[in-house]
Amino acid sequence: MSFITRGFSGRSRERDDRLPPGQTLVHDFPVLSAGPTPEIDTAEWEFTIRTETGVHRWNWDEFMALKIDDVDTDIHCVTHWSKLGTSWRGVSLDTLFEEVETEQEYVMAHSYGGYTTNVPLDELLDGKAWVAFEFDGEPLDPEHGGPARLLVPHLYFWKSAKWVRGLVMMDQDEPGFWEQNGYHLHGDPWKEERYW
Repeated sequence: MSFITRGFSGRSRERDDRLPPGQTLVHDFPVLSAGPTPEIDTAEWEFTIRTETGVHRWNWDEFMALKIDDVDTDIHCVTHWSKLGTSWRGVSLDTLFEEVETEQEYVMAHSYGGYTTNVPLDELLDGKAWVAFEFDGEPLDPEHGGPARLLVPHLYFWKSAKWVRGLVMMDQDEPGFWEQNGYHLHGDPWKEERYW
């Protein structure tokens, strides 16, 4: 005699509509990195955008003098965790591209430490992405990408490159570090674009 009734599955837990499919809510901030954590002094930090016509540069003081946005958003990691209602401060890519002219439509983000990730330019503009330097009211910890990281919250979090140091414009989409190792070229969490 069986003690399990066929079809009984227990009470289902209500799911938060802000969670993309396959994601689990976390309340801490997991740290996942592919290598050692770079230590970057803001006195030596520089951010560049390289286009087909030249290079635009900002040092830390010039960067901090730009228009700064407060950003409240959810973040979603490809390893199945999501953190809801996070608070950031940073400079939007719209602000950084105000003085940049380019016909190229794709971007490779480069980080201190050698990490790269690719993102189409139209996924970084129109209020979709920032270079963030504060999290939850505090300077961004090095383990979370400080002093500054890319923040592209509508894509899986590997696209939000830690320790970002610059963007290189490209004519065609090319895979970055994780994309060369099987991660999806785009990375939309609502479409579960995790892997190729």
